[in-house]
Amino acid sequence: MKKIKPLNNKVLVKRSKAVTSKGGILLPDSAQEKPKEGEIVAIGPGSLDEEGVRTPLAVKVGDRVLFSSYAGTEVKGDSENEEFLILSEEDLLGILS
Repeated sequence: MKKIKPLNNKVLVKRSKAVTSKGGILLPDSAQEKPKEGEIVAIGPGSLDEEGVRTPLAVKVGDRVLFSSYAGTEVKGDSENEEFLILSEEDLLGILS
C-alpha cells in the first residue's frame, strides 16, 4: 500500500479482522459483518480553528478505536485481507482500553 498521510482531523485506521462466528465457525467474507473497531496507524495534524491555531487530535497512533458502521472511506492494503479506513475524528465513538 502506498503511504497515506491523513490531512487535518482525519485518521487512518486498520480495521480489525472478524473471521469466526460466536460458535467458532469460519464464515465466508460475504457473510461476515465488518468489524467496527480497529487500530489507528496514522493521524493528521488536527483541524484549524477560526484564528488559524491547530487543535491536535484526541487519539494517537496505536490507539484501538470504535467507529460507526458506515463511517469513513475504505482503502485496500497490499494483501486482500488488509482493510483500512480514512475517518474523521468525529466518526470515532471511543478509544478501547
